[in-house]
Amino acid sequence: MPNRLRALAVCAIAALIAVGCATGRDAVTQGGTFEFVSPGGKTDLFYDPPQTRGSIGDLTGPALMDDRPIHLSDFAGKVVVINIWGSWCAPCRTETSELEKVFNETAPLGVAFVGIDVRDDCSAAKDFVTDRNVSYPSIFDPAMRGLIALGKGYPTSVVPTTLVLDRKHRVAAIFLRALLAEDLRPLVQRIAAEP
Repeated sequence: MPNRLRALAVCAIAALIAVGCATGRDAVTQGGTFEFVSPGGKTDLFYDPPQTRGSIGDLTGPALMDDRPIHLSDFAGKVVVINIWGSWCAPCRTETSELEKVFNETAPLGVAFVGIDVRDDCSAAKDFVTDRNVSYPSIFDPAMRGLIALGKGYPTSVVPTTLVLDRKHRVAAIFLRALLAEDLRPLVQRIAAEP
């Protein structure tokens, strides 16, 4: 009987720890209404009209360069472009300068960019950002915990991926491939112009 009581006590403590770890501003939010679907294996997905868009949870994580917390809710009222990347990803090297161009061009329109660095070594990721003069912040997420907030069924194995969120942080588009500035710019400008 003592072993059974001990096992129950361990389970109760584990449950309390799990509940304690799932609260606070540093927890990964799993809320949101967005469910990922890629009909026919499409790599460019657009969600229109705006009222049909699903929202993601409050993506949260530590900033790569200075470890300060970044929350999607910090960008309230802004269009947000989320880019999932890794320093080990060859297509990410190509698209980074393209994303930086669009970031600089659209920031005055109320557009924010946030990277999510996945499956990476911290020093390699910092070197990547420094060498490529990336000026927007990235969440350091080597275990890919933050991707949980991106929606049900979101494909965590596709890197690079770019999501464009409207001002209400609903998913307006997803690109499951590397982008050029001309791929992204017109869409971001259109979403920024929505009422």
